[in-house]
Amino acid sequence: MGYKPAHSGPSTASNSLRILEIVARFGTGTTAKEITDALQMPPATVYRMLNALVADEYLVRTSDLRGFALGHAISGLIMAAVPPNVSTAARSAIEEFRSGNRFAVHLVLFRNASLKIADEDPDYPLQSASDMLRHPHASAAGKLMLAELGDSAPPFPKGPLMKLTPHTITDRRQLEEQFAHIRAEGQAADINELEQGFSCLAIPVKLPHGTVEAAVCLTGPSERFSAICDHAEAARELASRLAPLLL
Repeated sequence: MGYKPAHSGPSTASNSLRILEIVARFGTGTTAKEITDALQMPPATVYRMLNALVADEYLVRTSDLRGFALGHAISGLIMAAVPPNVSTAARSAIEEFRSGNRFAVHLVLFRNASLKIADEDPDYPLQSASDMLRHPHASAAGKLMLAELGDSAPPFPKGPLMKLTPHTITDRRQLEEQFAHIRAEGQAADINELEQGFSCLAIPVKLPHGTVEAAVCLTGPSERFSAICDHAEAARELASRLAPLLL
């Protein structure tokens, strides 16, 4: 006679999401009683989970301490789920630039210390997109973002860094030295680090006050990297055009 698992109710994670959904639907000032009534959950469970969500800044208490509102930590979830919005004017500028060179051109945004592919070259799609998003230390765009973050956010995950190719730099001290060079040069590169045989040059897209919020990335075969670099100034001009259209 086989084992039959006992029926279980919603998980803690599921209940947390249900609470966030209720607060989002009811709006600022949603009370614990309203949540309890809406979800038919024991008050003690609701209060325990509300305290945890407030501690993690997914919720905040209203000024009168009677209700709750969504906290700033929820923005990370929202931005991760919603595709980046790139204006028609920005896409037109990128397409115009693509037509003038022989390499792939991608636009990558920096959001909450992570990368978001905003406009991928349709003729030369990224072959290692998932690795670029998961392992920023291995890509030109990721290095540019990490160099700009500096001490404002933890630059690396805990534990050893993934070595995607024999050329991927995983020594943290060596990467920190490279970040200093990137900040001085105003551009970042990876040569065979993300994908063997391919290289990338990342040019920053800066806000008027100087923060970098995106990168124009030129990619192609590693043996053509010097030719890719020949387009650096034109890519900087594109980045300047894109800044007011994106940010």
